Amino acid sequence: MSRPTRTATVAELKVLGHPLRWRILRLCLDQALTNQQIAQRLEMSPATTLRHVRALVTAEFLEAQEVRTGARGALERPYRATGRTRGLVALDLDAAELVQQMDLALLSAHRAELAQAGPDASRDIARGVLRLNAESQAELNRRLGTLLAEFEAREDPAGEPLSYLWSLALRPPHQS
Repeated sequence: MSRPTRTATVAELKVLGHPLRWRILRLCLDQALTNQQIAQRLEMSPATTLRHVRALVTAEFLEAQEVRTGARGALERPYRATGRTRGLVALDLDAAELVQQMDLALLSAHRAELAQAGPDASRDIARGVLRLNAESQAELNRRLGTLLAEFEAREDPAGEPLSYLWSLALRPPHQS
């Protein structure tokens, strides 16, 4: 059992090329939040977050929920992540710069979330170097995908919310 994948479009790569958008998606994954709530949690201005929220809604990564009455009686619109980034694969070699921009935005968002969570947030981290041929790389990705799908299927609502980041990248060529 492997995770289903979908190739990202150029438009999706452009939308996902900003770290703030990844952070908004993470915030709205477990609960619907208003633009004001998102702005407060990210310590940003509502105008700034609204621009990013609108881009995510247009790309269908965020979905507007029913308008509700807020704590002070004002009408407000919450947003919820649609999950369309799950299984998204950036493979467009004609848009290699956009793919790299999205990858760097994802790394930046993960770093910001780790920093915001505080020094006690880190559960495990590892970094290493591998030398693998194309077949072994494909096997590694397939096996990790299967393992992640297995653990996602057994998600426990009472469990700790954890974030993970899997990255496999070519190392820069050796400099003499």
